[in-house]
Amino acid sequence: MRILFIGDVVGKIGRRMIKNYLPALKREHGAHFTIVNGENAAHGKGITESTYKEILNGGADFITLGNHAFAKREVYELLEKDVKMVRPANFPEGTPGDGSRVVNINGKKLLIVNLQARSFLEPIENPFKVIDKILEENEYDAAFVDFHSETTSESIAMGYHLDGRVNAVVGTHTHVQTNDATRLPNGTVYITDVGMTGFKDGILGIRKDEVIRRFITNLPERHVVPDEGKGVISGVIIDTDSKTIKNFKIEE
Repeated sequence: MRILFIGDVVGKIGRRMIKNYLPALKREHGAHFTIVNGENAAHGKGITESTYKEILNGGADFITLGNHAFAKREVYELLEKDVKMVRPANFPEGTPGDGSRVVNINGKKLLIVNLQARSFLEPIENPFKVIDKILEENEYDAAFVDFHSETTSESIAMGYHLDGRVNAVVGTHTHVQTNDATRLPNGTVYITDVGMTGFKDGILGIRKDEVIRRFITNLPERHVVPDEGKGVISGVIIDTDSKTIKNFKIEE
């Protein structure tokens, strides 16, 4: 099974990159299934029904989220529908939506899990304990984990925690692609962060001026996510049979 995963889609430029580049990437790599992290798809924070549909129409088969999963109120109802999307599984009990899903791909069961780290993020349920329970309760042929994490240490720890138990652990959230795509000792493929898909000439997909000014003045600034400009699309291609992972980044 060959899985194409695209890192955090940020705003209109990120959605444009999906539309313009994802179909060709799927053909080039012979992807059987494509997963996109869409937690920043709606103007840089959260996802809406329209942006959800736009990403699927652009070629995605499934969407994962992260700490901004509920930034847009309409997603509460959307996640309760039969959508091709999961939010972090370690959100508290009773949170709308599912944190994992088993999908059928050419007769094979792929378990997709979305988890959120806790270091420098909200102190929600322990992701290490939650994933253990999910793996125990599900039957699957292959398993993919999107770990939405702020720190490299917690991401790497999750990779080793799941080594040999899932096929892939990929990191999202920091928007900066790391140069450590690898196969761990027991066969799980891993990368600390896949990187982002969005505005290239800014800071993490955001216009740089306000971010720099905030660092200088220590005063609040509104983040501006541009609608126009050069873009970048970042991702990985995972082959569960050969146990390989290859990262890529395409800039306009």
